[in-house]
Amino acid sequence: MILDIAWEEESILPEQRESLVAMLNQAIEEGIRISNRSDEAEVSLMLVDDQRIHALNLEYRGVDRPTDVLSFALQEEMEEEPNSEFEDEMLGDIVISVPRARAQAVEYGHSFERELVYLAVHGTLHLLGYDHEEEADKQEMRQKEEDVMTLLKLKRNDCY
Repeated sequence: MILDIAWEEESILPEQRESLVAMLNQAIEEGIRISNRSDEAEVSLMLVDDQRIHALNLEYRGVDRPTDVLSFALQEEMEEEPNSEFEDEMLGDIVISVPRARAQAVEYGHSFERELVYLAVHGTLHLLGYDHEEEADKQEMRQKEEDVMTLLKLKRNDCY
């Protein structure tokens, strides 16, 4: 798996990035693997501020507020099922708001790193065709998220 990370938000210090890269790489890789997808996949991850994600949310979703994570799939599925094969290996882009991740980590009572990894897994699953609009789809997606987080030994707190 190839992961390209753009560090647009500067509050994560360079000395913190190395361990985060390893965690994010493993999380995205496990999200792809647990969904039975090719380990040849490529993903782009952008870590941004609230202003940048707000602008993207407004432009692409018509929602005039910041959000925690956005996913932009670059592929078209050959079938409509989430477990179908894709035409090529470039899955797409994940954009995470670092300030949102920090705030949610405090709100949910766990580490910033755990929240960032969770958002990366969530975004990866969206790239793979999962969503949470319908209750059954939401349960399936949440179970995959929990499976990956458990594999990474980053289980959620009871309050999450």
